[in-house]
Amino acid sequence: MDGKAVDVQRIGIRQQRTLAAPAEVSGVGFVTGTATRLRFLPAGADYGIRFVRTDCPGRPSILAQAHRVTGTDRRTTLGSEHSGVTLVEHVLAALAGLRIDNCLIEIDGPEPPGLDGSSQGFVSALRQAGTARLHADRPIWAVSEPVTLTQSGATVTLHPPDSEQNLQLRVSYFLDYGLTSPIGRQSHTMTLAPNSFMQEVADCRTFLLEHEAHALRSQGIGTHLTAAELLVFGPHGPIANRLRFANEPARHKALDLIGDLALCGFDLAGHVVAYRSGHALNVALAKTLTGATRTIDATFPITRGRAA
Repeated sequence: MDGKAVDVQRIGIRQQRTLAAPAEVSGVGFVTGTATRLRFLPAGADYGIRFVRTDCPGRPSILAQAHRVTGTDRRTTLGSEHSGVTLVEHVLAALAGLRIDNCLIEIDGPEPPGLDGSSQGFVSALRQAGTARLHADRPIWAVSEPVTLTQSGATVTLHPPDSEQNLQLRVSYFLDYGLTSPIGRQSHTMTLAPNSFMQEVADCRTFLLEHEAHALRSQGIGTHLTAAELLVFGPHGPIANRLRFANEPARHKALDLIGDLALCGFDLAGHVVAYRSGHALNVALAKTLTGATRTIDATFPITRGRAA
């Protein structure tokens, strides 16, 4: 950014949602390799999304907002080293994609179940539980001019909506690992809504290059996993696995972006365009936007629209 203040406006509202019933997902964590149980529980209006570590003394609670992020190295981490939760982006993407705004997430370990590396398992559990509308509004914010963040050749930009009546968020991700990478240049663009999220990105898995997988295993991360359980790219493509979409890596990056931007705690309208962006840059954008909205009185500007 060039140092200019970020000009954001509240351009609309929609009705807040929560779960109609509890939901549960169990499995083994990708990072620690330990069995974990995660429970999604309904919550009241303006509660937000909170993780509660049921295995820690006092059951510490962690609000899923950008200012609580403590790590962005290959995954997004909330809270402290001993009572925080890591690799939260796939859970947050599932909630944001289904427009579930208020939820208490009980978890008995430091990370959610890894499942297949996508959000599909969380989406399935949440859909089975169903959603309920609450008698409270959720704001929809937009920027008046493009906001761009850059880092080491990567960029992420939030553009304003093309009209005051457009309350939707369009997401574009451009993946480029270079000409010699086994993952070719690819992109994905979508308009974020529950149906498009489920159909286009929910089942797109996290991925690694083979040398990255070896490096993580040398650090003791993912030693319990085989190549067939992850999307690992060797010189000739996925090892012992098949792609679900030709551009599955770009789609998964879009999923990660949706999960990280959920840390804003409000809806966004406009078009977010990311080029080679990762968790650090995604979260930096969320922090920039949440910092800007805090400086604006809640009653101004006048809300101009209501979304479904």
